[in-house]
Amino acid sequence: MARNLIPGDATLRAIKPGDSRRRLSDGDNLYLLLFVGGGAHGWRFDYRFHGKRNTLSLGTYPDTSLGLARRKADEARALLAEGKNPSDLRKAEKASWAQAEIVEERKAKGLPPLDSFEAVAREWFDIKKSGWAPMYAEKIIGRLVADVFPYVGQEPVVEITPVRLLEVLRRIEKRGVIETAHRALENCSQVFRYAVATGRMTANPARDLKDALRRPEPKHMPAITDPKRFGELLRACDAYAATPVVRAAFKVAPMLLLRPGELRFAEWAEIDLDNALWTVPSARMKREVQQKLHGAPHLVPLPRQAVAVFRELHELTGRGKLVFRGERHHDRPMSNNTINAGFRAMGFSADEVVMHGYRATARTMLHERLGFSPDVIEAQLAHSVRDNLGRAYNRTEFIEQRREMLQRWADYLDELRLLAGTAKPVDEASGDRVDAKDLLTPQAAADLVNVSRPFVVRHIDAGDIPVVMVGSRQRVRKQDVLAWHERVQNKSAMARSKLLDAVDDELRG
Repeated sequence: MARNLIPGDATLRAIKPGDSRRRLSDGDNLYLLLFVGGGAHGWRFDYRFHGKRNTLSLGTYPDTSLGLARRKADEARALLAEGKNPSDLRKAEKASWAQAEIVEERKAKGLPPLDSFEAVAREWFDIKKSGWAPMYAEKIIGRLVADVFPYVGQEPVVEITPVRLLEVLRRIEKRGVIETAHRALENCSQVFRYAVATGRMTANPARDLKDALRRPEPKHMPAITDPKRFGELLRACDAYAATPVVRAAFKVAPMLLLRPGELRFAEWAEIDLDNALWTVPSARMKREVQQKLHGAPHLVPLPRQAVAVFRELHELTGRGKLVFRGERHHDRPMSNNTINAGFRAMGFSADEVVMHGYRATARTMLHERLGFSPDVIEAQLAHSVRDNLGRAYNRTEFIEQRREMLQRWADYLDELRLLAGTAKPVDEASGDRVDAKDLLTPQAAADLVNVSRPFVVRHIDAGDIPVVMVGSRQRVRKQDVLAWHERVQNKSAMARSKLLDAVDDELRG
């Protein structure tokens, strides 16, 4: 087919407005459209690909000269000879240019490249974070920012291999934080699963890496489960020199089985001293976001000892909102490190006890020492308790059992305080020292002689059993309980004998 039919650029410059021609052919499907849209002239190249007619734009004249237009047409003919569609390549080039511009724009704004690991991870995080507690969400994104993004954040997510990811996780392992490495692996796996679901990749490279990491050593919250040692801790807390607010916190913390944050942020509006009940709002409990927003509150029956502490503290902080207010700022709770710092000052190391460990102590002793049901204990710990069909119990279940349990627990803590003493406690009424091993709480006295606690209390109030006041706590001597119980049994026997004599006399008569 003939080519180069246009003599030269002079011919093109000679074209004037009003020229009646629509196009000027240069041969072999290259031509110049005149006055395209009423303006400049446009170079076009027609061709067929797989039987379909296509037109390729090669630029406008005079920006694209006659010689340049011919070279572009030759390049298109060469591509066709190789079986390639010039229009497809043109579109790919434009897409590449557009992508490069986007990359530069995102880089200028401090954003990661599109479909990079960091970009996909942040997209996943933005979708999921609404279902998490703020502190939990901060931990996840913080872990990715600190330990993963610096190494693979800019890489295309589809190009990250198991070997590459394992290199990143090994860096964390080398710091000795094995648990963090496993948590980072889990978070990365969640990001990759999201990438698979959104079509960015076809397989999760984190799937088979769990066994490649060192196994973390199980860590339990430091807690004292030896009764004697725990009694020593309780006595140390009682003797600790601190503000009235902190001393009150030390007194009630071991009694109530609450998490540190649930206790520290207590508000007076939640505590009903007349009915001995603390209603902890769902928002402050350790729950999923929806449960925090719409779940039932956690009920904490208050033993007599806790009520006494709260009544005394109410004199100081009751006019404000917070129960355990900060010393400097009364609109803020006491520091989250106050209790643990106190333990350290008393000589108890962080490996031996932390405030959260009170829960583990109570769980162990309530079951092993006092014989309470694990279901009742777990309910008071605000753990999920399920029935035989796997359904979660209502959070008000076991409320009476929990009330009895917490009262018995508070009494037991008093017993441990006494048994841990090196000197004999003093009877406040007589001033005499008493052997702590001989002193019993009313509940312990009831258990000793196999009667109900109300029955013992009624006879204590009637003066039938002598009372020993140790501080503000009411105790009875073991020998006095046994003597009283013998008198009761003797009176019952005499009463039965008199009744039988009367019946016998009646029958004889």
